[in-house]
Amino acid sequence: MVPNLQLEPARLNLATREWTGLLGPSFVISQPEALLAAETATFPTDQRVSVILRPENPREVSELVRIAGRHKIPVYPVSSGKNWGYGSRVPVVSGCALLDLSRMNRISGFSESLGYVTVQPGVTQADLFDFLQKRQSRLWMDATGSSPDCSLIGNAMERGFGHTPYGDHFSNVCGLEVVLGNGAVIRTGYAGLPRARAAQVYRWGLGPSLDGLFSQSNFGIVTEMTIWLMPAPEYFQAFFFQCDREDGLGPIIDALRPLRLDGTLRSAVHIANDYKVLAGIQQFPWGEPMPIPPERMKVLRRNLKFTRWSGSGALYGTKLQVKEARRLLRAAASKSVDKLQFLDDRMLAFASRFKGAYKSVTGLDLTRTLELVRPVFGLLKGIPTRQTLGSVYWRKRMPAPADADPDRDGCGVLWAAPVAPLDGAEASNLVRKAERILFESGFEPQISMTLLTERSVACVISISYDRHVPGEDSKAMACYSRLQSELEREGYYSYRLGIAGMNKQHLQPAYYNLLRGLKLAVDPQEILAPGRYVPVAEPQS
Repeated sequence: MVPNLQLEPARLNLATREWTGLLGPSFVISQPEALLAAETATFPTDQRVSVILRPENPREVSELVRIAGRHKIPVYPVSSGKNWGYGSRVPVVSGCALLDLSRMNRISGFSESLGYVTVQPGVTQADLFDFLQKRQSRLWMDATGSSPDCSLIGNAMERGFGHTPYGDHFSNVCGLEVVLGNGAVIRTGYAGLPRARAAQVYRWGLGPSLDGLFSQSNFGIVTEMTIWLMPAPEYFQAFFFQCDREDGLGPIIDALRPLRLDGTLRSAVHIANDYKVLAGIQQFPWGEPMPIPPERMKVLRRNLKFTRWSGSGALYGTKLQVKEARRLLRAAASKSVDKLQFLDDRMLAFASRFKGAYKSVTGLDLTRTLELVRPVFGLLKGIPTRQTLGSVYWRKRMPAPADADPDRDGCGVLWAAPVAPLDGAEASNLVRKAERILFESGFEPQISMTLLTERSVACVISISYDRHVPGEDSKAMACYSRLQSELEREGYYSYRLGIAGMNKQHLQPAYYNLLRGLKLAVDPQEILAPGRYVPVAEPQS
């Protein structure tokens, strides 16, 4: 267990007085309702936040960390705090001052010709998209399927991913500005060298590369980062496929793997099971058994016209390059999918314009189809969307509001995110085990698989429920614990962890000792996010 920290009120009062002098009273927040909101996630937590600090610039971050060190008050940094499914804003242990970096929302550097932007942690997906739109830029960002209000730096530091060829976010950043636990500020790569002209375009700099030390760790607070952007291609075409065979996932993975390896498919390809698709279409169909058994899901699939497996991706390049990639994709997928369709901007605009005429001739209404396709189509072009967040309201009796806030609305969400080799048998084995565990625990197994790199597939498993239903919290936590344990026993480890799993990592003693040594070197007082990815207590050897 990660220990909760006990703070002496006198030390906290002295630190709070100094923080107030630094930031001003408006940005040192201790009202009970604000603290309660910060302590609320999409699953049960008992950690308590002592105070919320909202600095405006790196200098203030550096100084408030020094104050924290003098008084031995731990601080827990968050960017936008919308880390839903993994812990939201809640620290790993009690007693932390929550360091809310959302006011730090400057875009301090941009190059259209070299395709990069330099941002602070408060810059969201929506902010960057608007920035590019106002400049009529020919550059595309990469967006996740989460809220447009989520932080770019927050997601990159968790090694999150999106949809375009730049979808592996941490692979497309450089030049980190980091505040260490003693208040010192460093810059990684060439960004730390005077007048370095390649600071925004070359990751490695000279000597040991430090960037990775600050991702998924508690070694420092990232206050600025350069993100590389994708030049808009001459031509873009999305593709969507369906397969209704129960054992269809493995053949699809094996058919697409060669195209990922040879560069034909440059985008991250997403594949969802039927339960994941249903949650994207509507909320729980009340009247059905809970969880919905596979035999009933077959009926729902037939009535709502979707299949056991659904996938999407995109082709980018010149028209000739896309034409050839389309030919290769058709040939590769011909025996593994039931339907493969392509969609570009012109076709989407045509369908939208003439959907009324189409319905009058065929009797079929394209409106619902377009509503489902449009956000995915946009994500493949780096356009953030609010629509996908509605799926976390799956078992809620209320519809997802326009200002969706899963923490506030009592949405129960736990995400497990194991990684497997890009191999059909491996992916099928992982999904089979996850589906069995969720069914036995009383939840629908909502699962997506992302062909994230040329050799690996990242899986996101959603445990989705209503926190306002008595007993569901404890049932969901038991399911999550069992899921993580059984998958890890099979060798499927997560690409990221929520705060509920950070005290259960399996670290080799030598590796743990190295992490502890690094932690003490950069944060000698151990005040930065105690317990986050680097366990406080030494694991058993």
